[in-house]
Amino acid sequence: MVLALGLTLLAAGALMFVLPGPGFATLILGLVVLGSEFTWATRVLDPMREAARRASEAALDPRRRRRNLAIGAVAGVVVGMVTWWYLARYGLTVTPILNWLEDLVDRFLGLFD
Repeated sequence: MVLALGLTLLAAGALMFVLPGPGFATLILGLVVLGSEFTWATRVLDPMREAARRASEAALDPRRRRRNLAIGAVAGVVVGMVTWWYLARYGLTVTPILNWLEDLVDRFLGLFD
């Protein structure tokens, strides 16, 4: 029962890397469940715990936090400006994006001719 539940959680966590959902949290939960029965899962989980501890310390560092907030603010302004430009130029339509994607796919497929 523990093996089935743990493997299911690991598979769901792996799927959540490409589908919406908390992939890392589900993987860790799967390893915790498997770690209650298998030592290999505990050995895999230990480096993940250490990495999470280091990441939490880095997130609390005031200099890194200020830098990350500044990068996020600049990225938000850039995304806002690009969105404003797109809406001002094309309106509320996705046709230019679809045309651009079609051209991109055609160029990519042209590499294999």
